[in-house]
Amino acid sequence: MQPKNTNENKPARRGQQKRQAGNKRPQGGKQGNKPADKPLQMNGSSVSRGAAVRAQKRSQMDAQRIANQFTPAQPVKQRRANVIDDSPRLKIIGLGGMDGGGSKNTILVEYMNDAVIIDAGNDLSVDLPGINYGIADTTYLESIKHKLRAYIITHGHLDHIGGLPHIVPKFPAPIYGSNFTIGRVEEIFENFGLPMPDGFELKTVIMNENTHERLKIGEFFVELVRVTHSIPGSTCVVLDTPAGRIINTGDFRFDQNPLDHERSDIDRLKQLGDEGVLALLSESTTVERLGRTPSESTIEQSFVDIMNQAPGRIFIGLFSTNMNRVQMIVNAAVHHGKKVAMDGRSMVSTLEMAVRHGFMKIPKGTFIPIASAATMKPDEVVVVCTGSQGEPSSALQRMANGEHKHIKMQEQDTVVLSSTPIPESGNDASIGQMVDDLTKRGVHVFEARNHELDKVGPLHVSGHASQDEFAEMIQYTKPKFFIPIYGAYRVKQRHIDLAVEQGVPRANCVNALNGEVIALTKDKMELAGEVPSGTILVDQTGAIVSNVVVKDRVLLAEEGLVAVVLTIDKKSGNLMTSPDIISRGFIYMRENEEVMNGLRNELKRAVAQRFKRVDLDRFKAELKDHMTHFLFEHTQRSPIVIPVVNVIGGGKGGDGKPQQGGNGNERAKTSEEIANEQQKRFEQMRARLLTQDPRVD
Repeated sequence: MQPKNTNENKPARRGQQKRQAGNKRPQGGKQGNKPADKPLQMNGSSVSRGAAVRAQKRSQMDAQRIANQFTPAQPVKQRRANVIDDSPRLKIIGLGGMDGGGSKNTILVEYMNDAVIIDAGNDLSVDLPGINYGIADTTYLESIKHKLRAYIITHGHLDHIGGLPHIVPKFPAPIYGSNFTIGRVEEIFENFGLPMPDGFELKTVIMNENTHERLKIGEFFVELVRVTHSIPGSTCVVLDTPAGRIINTGDFRFDQNPLDHERSDIDRLKQLGDEGVLALLSESTTVERLGRTPSESTIEQSFVDIMNQAPGRIFIGLFSTNMNRVQMIVNAAVHHGKKVAMDGRSMVSTLEMAVRHGFMKIPKGTFIPIASAATMKPDEVVVVCTGSQGEPSSALQRMANGEHKHIKMQEQDTVVLSSTPIPESGNDASIGQMVDDLTKRGVHVFEARNHELDKVGPLHVSGHASQDEFAEMIQYTKPKFFIPIYGAYRVKQRHIDLAVEQGVPRANCVNALNGEVIALTKDKMELAGEVPSGTILVDQTGAIVSNVVVKDRVLLAEEGLVAVVLTIDKKSGNLMTSPDIISRGFIYMRENEEVMNGLRNELKRAVAQRFKRVDLDRFKAELKDHMTHFLFEHTQRSPIVIPVVNVIGGGKGGDGKPQQGGNGNERAKTSEEIANEQQKRFEQMRARLLTQDPRVD
């Protein structure tokens, strides 16, 4: 095997000759009498070492490429033409929300010595082993935390508030929002899995979106304007700054007949436009959809009709925060004399908060515990649950898998999926698999996207605007500058085309990326450099996961792992037992005995040829390289390779050093004591490293 670098290619023992002129190899042994210290070579290898190394690098690069989709912030090297200065310009920086489908939405607005953050969400579309979601990297906030005055939240969906429990404790400031939104914020802090730092106190400010109240925050004034969306309390954020007024639309649609009768405050938007708007930051999620988004009221009759016709129990899957939809289902259930059971921790928690704040009207005795639903007659109960996106641990998914504690799906049951796959999320496959599982159980499934095929009315309407409404937002607010946010880059570009059609000069529009600084004055908008940006990954417990760990997880998932355990007598340099080989996610060892026996023989040869000639670290490095080469030659795969070398015994080992822990003054142990100690340690080591799994040889 080749050493890792030239510095390691030195003689391992004292007395070995130094490298001579003419690049001769160092000679082994005293006075050069031993054979040359030649790296270990494979017997009869038909695959070059270079091919194995290249294959391993390809695997590592593929894993790194996947992990790099969600990387933490990298330092930004400022050049003279790229310096972020403190001149009196308004700076708008998307730390998140400027890519993908609009996720981890986090918009920073900074002017001189004051800054606010509009929304701080998470990205639930991250598909990496052991990762729950991503949040925006806040490296840049470290440099301006003394400026931060507030967090202003447009609405209570997790892609707009899910990052708050991670970010606010590090950079404390009050959180502003509507009554329902602040209720959602307090809810996620209460349910957050990790303890808050000592001394941290959550501070919230409820604003009335109906009275147009304006609050002063540093050099800014903030106002919330009501808009319709798929969650109560949704608002536009109006921020008056020394440079001019900016409006962040949040997520919106212009529903003329919402179930809660809380229409978008179009009159106020028009008034703000007449007064003058410097820049409009408009969400872009569904700009590619033509026309108008139908009203929520158009689907109410569909639930009534299904409850009229369904022969068995009815299960309705929807987003946990869609309280208007829940109210609609409750109304239909009460109309038919049915009870309603709720399942899904997030849905129950949001419902309790909504009822507590007066956003829901539930007749007494309507709700029953989910445990009671299993004992009721099929025509007496409707179950409302999470899982419309096929989420692995959701209530509906557990019912489909037969793993639910209380509910066992039966023939004649009806499931209604009152949602469509989230754009850019990749949920289609998960939803399809869940529908397959339900169908195999004889359950009839109504999907919103197939409602015409099933000859039922519409079962879902989007919470987001379509092109006509996006155009109207621009028309109402009459912005001088236009900045599309909360959407994929290509979709934001279409939004710019739409803005140009509404009369905004193309030169006054910008399609910015995460981290790019949009600098504004009363008369000019330009990209003025960038700040560090990226994604921080979070696991199921709420803990941060390193990008390096994610890369290893991807490699393990793709290529598997092979570990070998060598137990070597330090004095003689001989193996004390046959090498133990452990394979995980690589090959099934009992079906590949020839490969495993060949690897075992190579390991024995490696110990015999190299252990006493090089130091332990170099021996393990060469062993890893040699195993990688051997396994690639025989399997064309490059698993993660972990050599474990357990050296047992007294005296000096292959590295020429005394046994660890010896001080030269200890009583010499008898050969029987040494043998017993070695046997005990060896048995303990095997018990730790080996299991009864059949893949262990």
